[in-house]
Amino acid sequence: METNEIQEIFEAQNAQLKRLHNIVAKTMEEEGLIVNNLKNPPQEILSRGQKISDKVARFGGSWKFIITFTAILIVWIVFNTLALTAFRFDPYPFILMNLVLSCIAALQAPIIMMSQNRQEEKDRMRAENDYMINLKAELEVRSLHEKMDLLLEEQIKTLYAIQEKQFNLLNEVHNKIAILCANLPSENK
Repeated sequence: METNEIQEIFEAQNAQLKRLHNIVAKTMEEEGLIVNNLKNPPQEILSRGQKISDKVARFGGSWKFIITFTAILIVWIVFNTLALTAFRFDPYPFILMNLVLSCIAALQAPIIMMSQNRQEEKDRMRAENDYMINLKAELEVRSLHEKMDLLLEEQIKTLYAIQEKQFNLLNEVHNKIAILCANLPSENK
């Protein structure tokens, strides 16, 4: 085997390794962009009404609201039941209290629904983002499989070429040994 052939094999393997390094570098760069986009999502710009609806929904769905509102209702009922007639502002069937409760419920429900609708939109966008990431990951895995198959195929071809050259070299050595043995004087055989 000539040194040029060996040099060609090493150059082919080096070229193959460079292609593999380029593929890995490109993949890492693309993954870096995805990670950067996930770590720094675009900032949502909220209007004043949206901020208020979020705060109302957050407070209206908390234990702090339930406990505070229950305390206010108990004080209202106790005061209007035990106070002197002149100081009662909402006597027993508590019509004013029912009106206030109805107004609060009528105003609070749509505000909470606005906040929930926006949260639903955020969840939908998050789900779409997750789907796109999963799809990209699947495509990357498929691409990596193809690259590995290609690399294995090229390595097998290289190994067959090396094996063929080694076999030819062994045949040459065998033929030279046979010629040398045939040229030896018959007493040394």
